Amino acid sequence: MKLGYTIVYVPDVPASLDFFTRAFGMQRRFLHESGTYGELETGQTTLAFAAHALGGLNFPGGHVEAHSSAKPLGFEIALVTEDVEQAHRNALSAGAAEMAAPTAKPWGQVVSYLRCPDGCVVELCTPMNA
Repeated sequence: MKLGYTIVYVPDVPASLDFFTRAFGMQRRFLHESGTYGELETGQTTLAFAAHALGGLNFPGGHVEAHSSAKPLGFEIALVTEDVEQAHRNALSAGAAEMAAPTAKPWGQVVSYLRCPDGCVVELCTPMNA
C-alpha cells in the first residue's frame, strides 16, 4: 500500500488552488468543471481540494470545516524546500497567517508553520538529513 493523495475539504476549491499556486509555486493539475474538486502538481502524491458540499455527501454526520474553526485542525501538510525563510515570506504575501516563524530545530531542519485562508495548516521545512 502507498499514499495516493490527500484531499482537503475547503469552502472554495478554485481559491485554494489559486492560493497554493501563488504562495508555494505549485501548478494546477486539474479542476473539475463544477469547481468542487481540484488537484495540484506536487510530485508523487497528489494534493487535492474538495468542496465542503462533497464532504457533506461523503460524511453524512458532518465534518469540521477548518476555515471556520478557531483552532487549527490536528493535521498539517508539510512542504519541503531548501529556503524556508523565502517560502514563508511568499506564503505570508499570498495571504497565509503565521503560526510559527522559521526556526532551526535541534535535529537540523528549519521549520515554519502557516495557516492558509482555507484553514489548512502548512509546515514548511528543509529536507531531513539522513
